[in-house]
Amino acid sequence: MYNQMVVQADLTDDEVDRIFRALADATRRDIVRRTLGGEASVSELASEYQMSFAAVQKHVAVLEGAGLVTKHPHGRERKVRGNPEAIRRAQALLDRYEQIWRTRIDKLDALLASDD
Repeated sequence: MYNQMVVQADLTDDEVDRIFRALADATRRDIVRRTLGGEASVSELASEYQMSFAAVQKHVAVLEGAGLVTKHPHGRERKVRGNPEAIRRAQALLDRYEQIWRTRIDKLDALLASDD
């Protein structure tokens, strides 16, 4: 029930799942971080990791599917750019969860204080 209340405001359950699954991987988080500051080609991204170009392409595809990055052609290359709006929406969701838990803790504190 709480999940529905929190998610309903801005993201569907599927969107939440895709975003947080994508961000669960350190390489993908790094790609998002690097592309929020400016766009980079998949080749430029791949040069920073000790994995195949194809593996980096798969990571980018997961991020793109979650809406965390966009890809567009630039000559013969594909440029990747971070999507700050998707990060903002994920942060807003986490902020709502934080508020739910802060409210619960405040109620528990009040209950414990009233037993004195």
